[in-house]
Amino acid sequence: MRTLKVGLIQQSCTSDIQANIAKLDSNIRKAAAEGAELVVLQELHNSLYFCQVEDASLCDLAEPIPGPSTEHYGALAKELGIVLVLSLFERRAAGVYHNTAVVMEKDGSIAGKYRKMHIPDDPCYYEKFYFTPGDLGFEPIETSVGCLGVLVCWDQWYPEAARIMAMRGAELLIYPTAIGGVGTDPVSEQELQRGAWQTVQRGHAVANGLHVITANRTGHEDDPSGNTIGLDFWGHSFIAGPSGEFLTEFGKEEEGVKVLELNMERTEVVRRGWPFFRDRRIDAYDPILKRFLK
Repeated sequence: MRTLKVGLIQQSCTSDIQANIAKLDSNIRKAAAEGAELVVLQELHNSLYFCQVEDASLCDLAEPIPGPSTEHYGALAKELGIVLVLSLFERRAAGVYHNTAVVMEKDGSIAGKYRKMHIPDDPCYYEKFYFTPGDLGFEPIETSVGCLGVLVCWDQWYPEAARIMAMRGAELLIYPTAIGGVGTDPVSEQELQRGAWQTVQRGHAVANGLHVITANRTGHEDDPSGNTIGLDFWGHSFIAGPSGEFLTEFGKEEEGVKVLELNMERTEVVRRGWPFFRDRRIDAYDPILKRFLK
């Protein structure tokens, strides 16, 4: 049986970037010590989630790829012999920035990167101010531990993204994430939203017969503008199996590491029982390319 040990990290962040990185380093080492071959980090893990406000000076947080973070985490991946999924604020050129996931190979090299395609613009999530939409498409990244379908946060609501990754050979779907509730939203509404967030991703697992790995932030982060009381990140990072079943899950405020061994042959079993790819009506799907049909 072909298996893969995956390390999932959930942690809070502060304004002290070096302290955040030090905590990440410690958790990455813990995951590797427990046998993880692949370790997944949350969205924009080096810093606070800065998109709560529109402030051009925060673009100073962006960095080139390759750059300081890929050098640092690449060295750690090489030392520990792991594949590591990062989430960085990429400076592509003056005034052109991306929300970019980068996969570091076991030898410390960059296996590939994915630029977030779907960019939200909601209260406390003003990402369109900072990020240019991705232009690399939905292309899985080949690594020594398998073919990884890496997407980022808002992408997780779109079945088209998951499907294309699966059709191009992804063996896992991976979502670095920073999602939570605006503090003024009722707790009951936040719970409904969190349930929807997990359910839609579990649906991607079922529809594509793949494991889904989601690493979310946890903790409270203030709104620097003072217009809201800030974001309470949902935590609840999880891994779902190819039938949509929860295999492991963090609590809302839980921090640390979970390592889980995945049965990579389960996809074959599930897809034989639910042959969705066989039965797709590819002759009838042209309307999906329209914005709306009514």
